[in-house]
Amino acid sequence: MERFIELLQYLLLGIVQGVTEPIPISSSGHLIVVQKLLGMQQNGLSFEILTNTASLIAIMYIYRSDIFRLVRNGFRYLRTRETECRKDFLFLLYIVAGTIPAVIIGLLFKSDIEAYFSSAKTVAVSLLLTGVALWLIRNLRGRKRDGDLTFKDALIVGLAQAVALIPGISRSGSTVITSIAVGMKQDTALRFSFMLYIPVSLGGLVLGASDIATDPHLSSLAIPYLIAFLATLVVTYFAMRWFMNLMEKGNLKYFAYYCFAAGILLLIFL
Repeated sequence: MERFIELLQYLLLGIVQGVTEPIPISSSGHLIVVQKLLGMQQNGLSFEILTNTASLIAIMYIYRSDIFRLVRNGFRYLRTRETECRKDFLFLLYIVAGTIPAVIIGLLFKSDIEAYFSSAKTVAVSLLLTGVALWLIRNLRGRKRDGDLTFKDALIVGLAQAVALIPGISRSGSTVITSIAVGMKQDTALRFSFMLYIPVSLGGLVLGASDIATDPHLSSLAIPYLIAFLATLVVTYFAMRWFMNLMEKGNLKYFAYYCFAAGILLLIFL
């Protein structure tokens, strides 16, 4: 019976990760709260790395055509300097530029940030701040498309992604909000946000491979981890599709309502 309950707990964690990773309500913050409610304690980074990888696979699948086009046209521009490929080449450079702040801050301060800010109260405050930001940009409709971005835009959004290292600050929320704030159209903001997510997550997977390989709990938790991984993979795909649909309609205000409600409830009860 205990084993069955454990499997259900990891299934729930996988679902929570899958639902919250793409949308602007903080996956890390929700996992902290859910684990606290379930009385669970994660030892090491294996679970975080595996579920983030599952979300990464789902998001890369959704954006597979964009990824192939950007890589193909980026290399083609380097070889031929074809004008029609320049936009995609520059977009790749902006992704690299936007990734740098999170990489530097993550390598230097990630463990310290998680040690000081991994509490339910921090998550509550972070959700309230996210709600305020979502509310402020709810009616903005930018004009910048992929070819209109600048290195300044990329670095500003990259800094916002670095801020999301604080549990409770949504990575997708911070980058989408900032992208819209600097004038990007909704679809460009969404695409740029999740293109930034890909190299950071791939880097985390590479750096965390040794943690998975040396995890002393891996053999005993292999099945629970697999269940969480598969749940995250499937749920992330559908949550991302749902979020893309909401972004097209400009309904970010509903996420602001949720962040306000969740933040207030956490402050009251946890």
